Amino acid sequence: MNRRFLVREAETVGPDIVRLVVEAPRVAAHARPGQFVIVRPSESGERIPLTICEADADRGTITLVVQAVGATTMQINAKSVGEHLEDVLGPLGTPTEIEAFGTCVVVAGGVGAAIVLPVAAALTHAGNSVIAVVGARDADHLILLDEMTAATAEVVVTTDDGSAGVHGFVTDALSELIRERRIHYVFTAGPIPMMNAVAHATKDDSIPTVASLNPLMVDGTGMCGGCRVSVGGQSQFACIDGPEFDAHMVDFAALSKRNTAYLAFEACRLDKAREILDA
Repeated sequence: MNRRFLVREAETVGPDIVRLVVEAPRVAAHARPGQFVIVRPSESGERIPLTICEADADRGTITLVVQAVGATTMQINAKSVGEHLEDVLGPLGTPTEIEAFGTCVVVAGGVGAAIVLPVAAALTHAGNSVIAVVGARDADHLILLDEMTAATAEVVVTTDDGSAGVHGFVTDALSELIRERRIHYVFTAGPIPMMNAVAHATKDDSIPTVASLNPLMVDGTGMCGGCRVSVGGQSQFACIDGPEFDAHMVDFAALSKRNTAYLAFEACRLDKAREILDA
């Protein structure tokens, strides 16, 4: 049993969304904003990428925020304090480029807030004025608002159904900010259609915009080629060249097509995982 990856904390923060604090001292010592880990919940489990939401080098822990959407994420979220993850490989990926841009907007959709949060904190630490736009389908799915408030100068909340914050989409709030203020930099993470819409919202004003992409990934080291994305007409590997890219150059249609290629297989595995967990 691998005791290095002990689950120290496990907290439900939204519907099927769990915040895990995991003992991984080597990862915590080297992790930087924008990086991720490859996690395997058990010896027979699948390997999946998860963003490092927080790294505490003193405690030797990393924080992962996981939404149960498939068999593997269900297995991870079923972990209790005192149990362990079989593998935690990282930190992987190219860290976020943090500079003193000026006024920055970070745009998060759903669990994308876990990706955006460390970037927002780093941008603030670098002297930027950071505004967070955080959206979700409803109030229950809004996560990490207290942490985002502490990390930024201002937080704008949107929900699709109007149950919290502004009734509408993150792009509505972003477009209003662009009309009212001079925005120097935008960072976004969340569902593919949302990131695509953010890129469109900033393109006409030539606002530098970075998207953290979420392609299917296996090894996380550039060996399998499964995480290919098209950026500026060129193939890139999200695991080593990213996961962050110029949003105005990303082919979001191709990314969406690749990410939905295995939906039927994933649904089958999800049904089997539910049977095992319910047994």
